[in-house]
Amino acid sequence: MGRTREDRWARLLRDANAGGRASYVQFLNDIAPVLRGIIAARCGRPKEDCEDILQNVLIAIHEKRHTWRDGEPVGPWAYAIARYKTVDAMRLSVRRPTVSYDGSELDIADEVSHDPTAAADLDRLLGQLDPTSALIVRQIRLDGRTAEEVGRQLGMTPGAVRVALHRAMAKLSALAVADQTEQSGKARE
Repeated sequence: MGRTREDRWARLLRDANAGGRASYVQFLNDIAPVLRGIIAARCGRPKEDCEDILQNVLIAIHEKRHTWRDGEPVGPWAYAIARYKTVDAMRLSVRRPTVSYDGSELDIADEVSHDPTAAADLDRLLGQLDPTSALIVRQIRLDGRTAEEVGRQLGMTPGAVRVALHRAMAKLSALAVADQTEQSGKARE
């Protein structure tokens, strides 16, 4: 990013935070195309979805503009907001997928088959974790709760919950590989 663009954004945001409406409008007009590109690159969604995310990012920038520190670069501050809002939107869409329904779906046989032993295997693997880690995995990965919700319940910060989740998922992955290796060895005997 050119230094002149960063300087311009800083000047506009400084003026906007001092009450300059025209500077604020110009700041949003300058930064929106850059944020649009970042959002499109990160989420790979249709243009309409990216525009919805962009609107959420611009609202967040408006609500958080007082957190920008004069003298700090504006770009990284705004890009971080865009990253977080994009991730939030992607999480929400995974939890609440939108599917068009025209009735023809009733004519298609259900091709999804569930392994009845998968739940038992998962319970067994989760039982090898400490209770807090198992609870975090269940509530976030299986029940779709957010790190903020689980953190409030457990008295942890959302960041600590995400770190614990990452560590628990890594341990579960290692346990699953070890379990698979053990099962393969028994099958050969």
